[in-house]
Amino acid sequence: MVIFKSIKTKLIIYLSGFAVFLAVRDKDAAFLAATAIAVISALAAEGLVLYLKEKAFRASESAVITGLITGFVISSDQAWWIFCLAAVIAIFSKHLIRFRGKHIFNPAACGIFLTLILFGVSTQWKGTYIWYILAPFGFYFAYKLKKTEVLAGYAAASLLLFGAQALLQNVPLWNIFGYFSYFYIFVMVIEPKTTPLKPIGKYIFGAGVAALVFILTQAGVRFDAELCSLLVMNATVHLLNKMPVRNTRS
Repeated sequence: MVIFKSIKTKLIIYLSGFAVFLAVRDKDAAFLAATAIAVISALAAEGLVLYLKEKAFRASESAVITGLITGFVISSDQAWWIFCLAAVIAIFSKHLIRFRGKHIFNPAACGIFLTLILFGVSTQWKGTYIWYILAPFGFYFAYKLKKTEVLAGYAAASLLLFGAQALLQNVPLWNIFGYFSYFYIFVMVIEPKTTPLKPIGKYIFGAGVAALVFILTQAGVRFDAELCSLLVMNATVHLLNKMPVRNTRS
């Protein structure tokens, strides 16, 4: 069917299937319920905003993805209204915090981070260390979205920084792969609308996110280092898009 050619539809199917797998494996019905609440809330908020703009209700695939990510990241033991609030903030941030007609921040990251800061909510990053599922699909989505340079930049900076730390602490080098939040890297960091367009910008963006994660983690910040790092780099995308492209012609 033509609809399955949509990268957003494929991502929804993938995240939904992964959520069901984790819920069954961990016997965690609360996770599925919380994720469903987040998805419904995101759809309702997006539907309201679009109705006010277009005078017509319609469902948004982006809202579903935002809700799914919210369910994966926020701890399932939080009150149900927390998932509603995070999803609604995420959608509103996309429509209210804009520059030159485009939203600046990754919606899910923005909604979740503000909820954490305002209400002290905890995160769980459900399934984030299951690299053998997240990495293959993540590479596929990064390739289709033309964001492989973001992954390359993130990998280079992470290996350099965490690798140097491992050597200084006399820790086996391969242990650093246990530090990585694969859901964060392969789902959130490569979000297409809030990442650079030019190759050099993508490399710098990915490396910048990784460097900030390392710095904030070493500093022992009390807030979520991954979400904060992503949002900070989101704010630089306009500047990264203005970087000149070298002319390779002789």
